[in-house]
Amino acid sequence: MSRAQRKIDHINHALSTGQERKHGFEDIRFVHNSLPNTSVDEIDISTKIGELFLSSPIFINAMTGGGGRETEQINGSLAKAAAETGVAMAVGSQMAAIKNSEEAATYEVVRRCNPDGIILANLGSEATVEQAKRAVEMIDADAFQIHLNVIQELVMPEGDRDFKQALERIERIVEEVGVPVVVKEVGFGMSHETVEKLSTVGVSIVDVSGYGGTNFSKIENERRDRHYEFFNSWGITTAASLIEVNNKHPYISTIGSGGIQSGVDAVKALSIGANAVGMAGTLLRVLSGKGMEGLLEELWTIQDEMKIIMAALGCRTVEDLKKVPLVISGDTHHWLSSRGIDLNKYGTRTKR
Repeated sequence: MSRAQRKIDHINHALSTGQERKHGFEDIRFVHNSLPNTSVDEIDISTKIGELFLSSPIFINAMTGGGGRETEQINGSLAKAAAETGVAMAVGSQMAAIKNSEEAATYEVVRRCNPDGIILANLGSEATVEQAKRAVEMIDADAFQIHLNVIQELVMPEGDRDFKQALERIERIVEEVGVPVVVKEVGFGMSHETVEKLSTVGVSIVDVSGYGGTNFSKIENERRDRHYEFFNSWGITTAASLIEVNNKHPYISTIGSGGIQSGVDAVKALSIGANAVGMAGTLLRVLSGKGMEGLLEELWTIQDEMKIIMAALGCRTVEDLKKVPLVISGDTHHWLSSRGIDLNKYGTRTKR
């Protein structure tokens, strides 16, 4: 099967399998504030990830490219929506265009449709420094995203089986690519031990991309004769991963993604330490079902929901959200307690 056809298969299977919705945010509840002393008009949702300033914490996470005209149209629509709503955007893996220059247009359309926005280039951890630089140049990217997808590759019939020296390659890219580097999982979450290793080679921004969103094990299993069912429930939930990482590495900028579908999901992610929130599967389904108008409405609605919830909590900024009291229960509480995280402090936080 060609790489381009595989990209189309991924899109189709992502739409058909949906999202797990077991991201852990259902285990997080805010302590109600009857005297928030706020106004919705005062809420500022701007944020920073590393050196990048974002007017909104929502960004369109990596999805596609490299699958011919269909993926070019999807990326073009996503880029136009990003430009209209002021959110950042990452493209899908650009290895297809690195290996076949005819696919470059499926990524270049993003910068053409969004000339002034924040755009992230994307390759896997197998990429060399030269390939990373080509990916950044291809779309005049503001940052470079390296995705870690070991489970996806193992389930993928034609996937990689050798994951040696990935950390060394990441270190060289961080040192030489010339733009901020984000290291991202693809739906299986990051442990604090993984982030510790990344921090030792200079990585300062991670996207935990936890379990609970698009399940790439299920997607790749749809392409197998014999399924690896044991990987379908593999991983760390988005909520648990965010709390792990932010407790152990508070100076790392974190992006929360994996099952984010609403303003309340986004606010919960930010309240447990995320600096920004990535969305992919939900936006792809909206675009597929409701077109550009529906996608724009969805992005505006999510940001409006965030402001409404922040006003209820008495939070004027994204940083304020990290100080509001909340209670963690259920499987998320069990996981984090087993991992040695003190959860009592979340319930006694105070926003002064």
